[in-house]
Amino acid sequence: MFALVIAGEAIFLLPFILMRVFKPVIREAFVISDAQIGEAQALYGITAVISYFFGGFIADKLEARKLVSISLILTAIGGFWMTMIPSIFTLKILYAFWGVSTILLFWAALIKATRQWGNEHNQGLSFGLLDGGRGFFAATIALSGAAILSFFFPKSSVDITFENKVETLQYIIGTITGIVFLVALLVWFVLPKEKIEKSDSKEFQFNFKQALGLIKQPKVIYHSLIILCAYCSYKLTGTYGTYARDVWGYSLEESTYFAVFIQYIRPIAAITVGWIADKFMPSKLIVPCFTILIIASAVLGLGLFYDQPIFLSFTFFVFMALGTYALRGLYFAIIEETKIPLQLTGTLVGIISVVGFTPDIFMSLFVGYMLGENPTIVEYQNLYSLFTIIPIIGLLATIGFRKAIK
Repeated sequence: MFALVIAGEAIFLLPFILMRVFKPVIREAFVISDAQIGEAQALYGITAVISYFFGGFIADKLEARKLVSISLILTAIGGFWMTMIPSIFTLKILYAFWGVSTILLFWAALIKATRQWGNEHNQGLSFGLLDGGRGFFAATIALSGAAILSFFFPKSSVDITFENKVETLQYIIGTITGIVFLVALLVWFVLPKEKIEKSDSKEFQFNFKQALGLIKQPKVIYHSLIILCAYCSYKLTGTYGTYARDVWGYSLEESTYFAVFIQYIRPIAAITVGWIADKFMPSKLIVPCFTILIIASAVLGLGLFYDQPIFLSFTFFVFMALGTYALRGLYFAIIEETKIPLQLTGTLVGIISVVGFTPDIFMSLFVGYMLGENPTIVEYQNLYSLFTIIPIIGLLATIGFRKAIK
């Protein structure tokens, strides 16, 4: 399980965590806007959505050890490419490549292996440990990167040059790339070999008719919507650091450390809510999580505490993070509630992920164009106000899911 946790986040350090935590520095070192970053990440989303669908079939046919290791190596190769600080055009190609390398052979295999590790009564804890452990690993890597910023940047922000930003970012990207390579080796030697049984029965062999049957089930549709809305919230966490920079006036270092702090909420929320979910039922806890998101995003969108001390709006960002990361620990744990056979887990994950992770296509674009070139408090308020619609949809989908499984 430790190897799965480490691999589960290492694969996304380069395409996601790097941008989520170090976005203020990346914007200035690459000389790009939020909108251009959104375009690059949208290409990732397009190739990833296609990969989710076909990756589900592959996970049901091949052993996880090989799939996960190959994915990590390919992703790390892209990291070396990024250390050269390529043009925005090349960066877009790189993100499209990562959409395949991080998903096609990886995602469904990871979720299936986690479901196998947790028994029928411990799905909340197993997926909470997966996402919480991933969050702790990501936050620790991000904290190390923030320490590199502090080490290389001059004490006075006035003395920070463009060359300082580029060189420091190259060290951070290079370090993370090396870690991804090491994790690939860890997975290869630690994850046990898996014997894939080839049954003569056609009961669990994939075919498009069988997949179509899953797609038509209301519980699968609602499950997809729950993931979609929760993942939109997760994508929004990438704006927390830039908000601190653009609205609170934090320095590059301070805004990075704020983003790292938010990352450390993830293991606390995911593991705690996963443990609690097994005492009740995972889908029951999704309702209060979406409710928290609705309230917190509405408050930030209305700017109720803009003229008040920073700690008040800071508190609502913490609530947003708690609701978001709790959802991440829950939205795959409810697979067991659907009563869909284990042998079809890969196929099911592929289907619900096609819908659930489409925010990889549109969310970064949405954020980028809402914020524009030089965002102020007004642009952020507009962003959070519109976002409030998404957790409302998620709450309704959760209610529909609970009715469907009954």
